[in-house]
Amino acid sequence: MLTQPQRDIVTATVPILEQGGEALTRHFYQGLFRDHPEVLPYFNQAHQHSGEQQRALANGVLAYARHIDRLDALGALVASIVNKHVALQIRAEHYPLVGASLLKAIREVLGEEVATDAVIDAWGAAYGQLAAILAGEEGRIYKEQANAPGGWSGARDFCVVSKVAESSEITSFLMAPVDGKPVLAFAPGQYIGVVVSVDGVPMRRQYSLSAASNGATYRISVKREPGGKVSNFFHDRVLAGATVQLTPPSGQFVLADSDKPLVLISGGVGITPTLAMLAHALRGQRPVHFIHAARNHGVHAFRQQIDALAAQHPQLTRHYCYAEHCGVHDAPDAIGLLDQAHLAQWLPASRDVDAYFLGPQPFMRAVKGYLRELGVPESQTHHEFFGPASALD
Repeated sequence: MLTQPQRDIVTATVPILEQGGEALTRHFYQGLFRDHPEVLPYFNQAHQHSGEQQRALANGVLAYARHIDRLDALGALVASIVNKHVALQIRAEHYPLVGASLLKAIREVLGEEVATDAVIDAWGAAYGQLAAILAGEEGRIYKEQANAPGGWSGARDFCVVSKVAESSEITSFLMAPVDGKPVLAFAPGQYIGVVVSVDGVPMRRQYSLSAASNGATYRISVKREPGGKVSNFFHDRVLAGATVQLTPPSGQFVLADSDKPLVLISGGVGITPTLAMLAHALRGQRPVHFIHAARNHGVHAFRQQIDALAAQHPQLTRHYCYAEHCGVHDAPDAIGLLDQAHLAQWLPASRDVDAYFLGPQPFMRAVKGYLRELGVPESQTHHEFFGPASALD
């Protein structure tokens, strides 16, 4: 139980963590992986090398400490963490390992004069409170997933039914359960957890589901990332007929029911969750504005599919923006980086829309600003990050 004196200590130490939070979390991860190598498969080492994971943890810890007296303000952050943990299959037994390593890092980095026994006890109690919140919500979701029609717990074997190149960089994998039973329905925009072994090393990743829920199969569309161990494994070594393991669908970046015009804005492989959103929206008469930015035609995935849908559904308008264009066929609507002028031209006249956007972080940061400047209510804009979450502003 977190006492008021302990809350006061946690709040008082926030400025110290703000000054050295990233260094502390880097030290924490080093100790965690050294002392508990069994947790390595749950972490993307590319994010470790880039510092993204350290920044994400530091930001999360600071947000929790700042709001320790009003945790309801952390709703969106908690939901994001819980969904990522569910996709990775983080379990209650993992939390004590992380907690012990975090407290050890606080003492080693800050020193005993700052990280006194009282400070360590306070942060131990605070971490225990946070762990109980997260583990409790994750446990609830695990039960729901296991008990729902087509649901399951843990990793389930799936067979790759087909492998289709969608562009020079993106390939789709359609997968069906080996046991032949139904699969859990998912909301448009959610992702699936993938468990693979690459050269004997177990790894876990999440990929957006890129086709509508049908109760029988799942499709992911994977971009080949330079140096990406799992993405290159899928591109080079996962063939039709191969078996991979999947964890149940998760994620809070989902298409909400609404009668407002829908705007889907994507950059690069950020197009993948918008495909499921688009398929769902086109079941009705809701106007849809589909805007996609790509480097060039060669890396633009799913263009023929979107064009075909636009020919079939008059409520769908689509616009493409290429950073570069060298050919004469399949010209985009604009050349250069997607900017505010493009969106001003392609958005509906009324800014009372629901906008969903996804792509590289610089792209998303720009789009968020453009939408704000163009008068789209911020409460009606929605986004999600690939990788660890960080601020767009």
